[in-house]
Amino acid sequence: MTQPHEMTASQAASEIVRGALSPLELMESLLARCRSLEPSLRVWVTLDEDAALDAAKGSQDALARSGPVGPLHGVPVGVKDIFYTEGVRTTAGSLIYDDFVPAYDSTAVAGLKAAGAIMMGKTVTTEFAAYDPSPTLNPWNPAHTPGGSSSGSAVGLAARMFPAALGSQTAGSVLRPASYNGVIGFKPTFGRVSRRGVFPVAASLDTVGFFARSVEDAALLLTVLAGHDPNDPASSPMGRQDYRAGLSRARSSPRIGLLRQFFDERSDAEVRENMRRTEQSLAAAGAELVEITVPTDFDGLVHAHRVVMSVEMATVHEADFASRRDDYSPKIRDGIAAGLLISGVSYVQGQEARRSFRAHLENAVLGFDALLVPTASSAAPRDVTTTGDPSFQAPWTSCGFPSISLPSGLTKAGMPLGIQLVAGPFEEEKLLAAAGWCEQVLDVDLAPPDIIGG
Repeated sequence: MTQPHEMTASQAASEIVRGALSPLELMESLLARCRSLEPSLRVWVTLDEDAALDAAKGSQDALARSGPVGPLHGVPVGVKDIFYTEGVRTTAGSLIYDDFVPAYDSTAVAGLKAAGAIMMGKTVTTEFAAYDPSPTLNPWNPAHTPGGSSSGSAVGLAARMFPAALGSQTAGSVLRPASYNGVIGFKPTFGRVSRRGVFPVAASLDTVGFFARSVEDAALLLTVLAGHDPNDPASSPMGRQDYRAGLSRARSSPRIGLLRQFFDERSDAEVRENMRRTEQSLAAAGAELVEITVPTDFDGLVHAHRVVMSVEMATVHEADFASRRDDYSPKIRDGIAAGLLISGVSYVQGQEARRSFRAHLENAVLGFDALLVPTASSAAPRDVTTTGDPSFQAPWTSCGFPSISLPSGLTKAGMPLGIQLVAGPFEEEKLLAAAGWCEQVLDVDLAPPDIIGG
């Protein structure tokens, strides 16, 4: 029998609505899981068990009184500690904001609550969602990085501490830790989900994303969170739609573009082997796979992305950096210092490179349901002083395209590997349908060994 903490968000929501599972039973199961693995995994910044249980009881009472308030009624969600949460400390992983308690919920958190979800607690982020590694440990092997910056959200989901989690991506902060921990990571189109009430990293790059254990869950979370927010200047005016319904209209055999350029030569041998096996499985199941090239310099784009991110990050932190430089960790301190020195000419050139790349990519994805590349150049490195290489995720963040990482197998050492599917801007329905089809064909459901704690 499936234990409550093992359920996906969609499964749990369905069981709650039909009365087979109560929000309190689900929360108790998840909290028991947390006690067995925390603090060994170091997932949480803030987890108030009494508050979580009270919220679950309140959700249970509301269900009995008037039925579900939304499609996530009673489902606990982990929230990366850069999202504002009313009355709950939001530190952004920094000493500078160690005592900061917001007076309102971020739009994303408010949206989850409106759909009936329970904000279970705040998960560890790297400092200001940037470069310095967090204390969180990879549940597959603690000697390997869990990735970043959304370390706690990815690890907590993989360890079955919660069935869904919020994250954010400015380069590769959702998809990379998703791949390293064997879960699904989804980054929508830039502007598809509001960033109001989220500590910024770089204004023209920051994108709200999330972690899940099924494509159906990713579609459900996007259905709840997508929509225009006048309080976010980058928010798209597009309205909401039911992305789960789109999964049922999925093509029986998607047309997928294979982009080996740049990615093959920078992948290690096990990633390349995993990609060939994946391609063979998809082709055997009926997918049409077509190799493509893009007339652009990926190395140049990665450099341009770094320039833009550094300048915009320096803009965010200029005042605090001037007065509290020593309270920043070494890597973000160096990044801000570098950003303050980059010329306006270099910044504009970086933005022009991004616009050019986006135009090439928009042409490349025409006629395809998705492009297929590895999520990362390797499995999680055996090095806890790094969060890993973001160069395979940064191109899609830079051009604002939606992308999703699916678990695709294990290395010989037992570490997760992932594939990445990418679609054109605001083509989430098409992307999720292709991802759902691939998920069914590959049939890879990874669960880490309980090698830490319980």
